Amino acid sequence: MPKMTFIAPDGTKTEVEAPLGLSVLEIAHKNKIDLEGSCEGSLACSTCHVIVEDKDFDMLDEPKEEEEDMLDLAFGLTHTSRLGCQIRMTEELDGLTVTLPAATRNMAVDK
Repeated sequence: MPKMTFIAPDGTKTEVEAPLGLSVLEIAHKNKIDLEGSCEGSLACSTCHVIVEDKDFDMLDEPKEEEEDMLDLAFGLTHTSRLGCQIRMTEELDGLTVTLPAATRNMAVDK
């Protein structure tokens, strides 16, 4: 089974099994990784924002316009930022590493 690594804001690394077809958000929740995802993957927020390692970023599909719009609202946006709900695990992504940002911006709560 493919694996992936989550890096917490404090630098702690957690390697987990990453079942094919699940999103990074679903994998995080399955493994009790603190990745919010308040809209439950419906592309209505940016709380599942992750920063993908440079070595892995080019293997991802291009983001849809809706994802890019939500990323514009993310805290700590970088050139390799993506929404965890939009990254689906494939064999090619075995070894994927993502960093969780230090904070999230939940527009439903932050008003």
